[in-house]
Amino acid sequence: MRTDAEIKSIGFNILFKYMDIIEAEKFISIINRERFDYTKWRQNLFEDMTIEEIIKEGKKFAVDFRKIQGTI
Repeated sequence: MRTDAEIKSIGFNILFKYMDIIEAEKFISIINRERFDYTKWRQNLFEDMTIEEIIKEGKKFAVDFRKIQGTI
């Protein structure tokens, strides 16, 4: 498992890859000022989806992730 510092570094790299500096800094400031409960968010994340839809999205994510990582 990656450390918090590694995760933060990867996140910043992704932000700056897809956003210019102003947009990335604006995104960070928005996230910092919003109260966000990750656990609560995760509890409701899939509540309106069937098992089949979750599996389909998971498979799509896996393919997209492998493309990003350059493994396919």
